[in-house]
Amino acid sequence: MTAFTPLSPRAREIVAVARELLEEEGAGGLSMRRLAERLGIRAPSLYKHLPDKRALESALISEGLAELAERFEQALAGAADPLAALADAYRRFGQEHSHLCRLMTDRSLARRQLVPGVEARAALPVIEAVGGDPDLARAVWAFAHGMVVLELNDRFPADADLDAAWRRGIESFRPTKTSKRRSS
Repeated sequence: MTAFTPLSPRAREIVAVARELLEEEGAGGLSMRRLAERLGIRAPSLYKHLPDKRALESALISEGLAELAERFEQALAGAADPLAALADAYRRFGQEHSHLCRLMTDRSLARRQLVPGVEARAALPVIEAVGGDPDLARAVWAFAHGMVVLELNDRFPADADLDAAWRRGIESFRPTKTSKRRSS
């Protein structure tokens, strides 16, 4: 696997068109052939700018992580309830960009191909919101991601109160007096 290489202006254009294709058709519609057709070029020409499909996907994932980090940072600005604000931001991101969200999380992550620091930037607001505990931040993210995926896949009954489920889930991650004593 190749390491991160900064994108040329043409590669950024290719990634932008790939994002449009992904958002419209999902990961199944994101092929180098389809992308080349959309761009009006031959597929081999893409490889002058991106070494392979995995590099294209990593560029899309980097873009998604940067967008998510920005949303998280904005959500935390002046938030009275940081955890709820982050959960809401993640839920909206998943609903608005379901195919990108799935691409970002459905398989192993080619970290070496990501823009350096982008994953850490997206994680930092969550870590800060739980008092600096990275393990708790991972648990919060796992809950939020599971809820988003189940919601996107229409796996809840029609009468389920998902807003209540989100509130209850986030509430379960808040520190209690008992948990504070144990960690002391």
